Amino acid sequence: MEREDMARGGICAGDIEPTREPALPSDQVAGTLAITLGYRGEGFSGYAEQPGQRTVAGELRRALQTLLRRDVDMECAGRTDAGVSALGQVVSVPVTAQELLRPARRLTASLVALTPDDLSIRGIRRGGQNFSARFDATQRSYRYRICCGPARPVLAWGHAWWLRSVPALDADAMHAAAQVLVGEHDFRSFCKATSAHLLEADGRSTCRCLSSVRVSRVREAGEELVAVDVTGNAFLHNMVRIIVGSLVEVGRGHRDTAWLEGALAARDRSAAGPTAPARGLVFERVDYPADALEAWR
Repeated sequence: MEREDMARGGICAGDIEPTREPALPSDQVAGTLAITLGYRGEGFSGYAEQPGQRTVAGELRRALQTLLRRDVDMECAGRTDAGVSALGQVVSVPVTAQELLRPARRLTASLVALTPDDLSIRGIRRGGQNFSARFDATQRSYRYRICCGPARPVLAWGHAWWLRSVPALDADAMHAAAQVLVGEHDFRSFCKATSAHLLEADGRSTCRCLSSVRVSRVREAGEELVAVDVTGNAFLHNMVRIIVGSLVEVGRGHRDTAWLEGALAARDRSAAGPTAPARGLVFERVDYPADALEAWR
């Protein structure tokens, strides 16, 4: 699921949670551990913890609580749905002054040992007492991969949408059509309808700002793919996957390049294309202000 907040203090559709006491009292917080996390989405029921389900947050919480020997509070840069993978998810955890003294190499090695094989600790950094992986993010970037033709993808199998009956997509037409999405717009047509209704009922906006949408042909590990790269300040529920599903309609020749502009203007989910499958989506990167994080030594 692609859902992030545009400003500190906001919440996204479905993010309303009961208030609870923080695991670490504010007078004991000396800084923040920021973990860059990767995971293969097929083995998880999404990022967010759910009763009886295996989730990214659940596995990471168990590792952190074993390591720190206490309860922890965690915030992520953007929650992902079941089947969505990540290379650059960021999770922030408030820590004590004593915990800040742990050497980076030892801390990283312990987290690697305590986490499963489909979850990767890709790096750790240090933030200030009030740093939030969620609210301090300035941009998020996603890549969606598509494989066309009758040959089943091999190494891209777990992170690409296989269009077996489509011999090729017109990536140039898709890229041209996508440029109408760049900038600040009301993306209601590209939001899951139930989530858009929740936002509207709560008086919140479906406007978001995309800084870049790029469609290109790429070759990865010997396989020819079409990649859709999307960067923006924040995303609505299923926004990237609906954008991709709509662009595929253009790439297949079912819609012309001008159609996407009309779909955007309609502010109606039924005006856009289908939602692309979760497995092709990878959360690539999160950007923060230059002074927000520093190396953990």
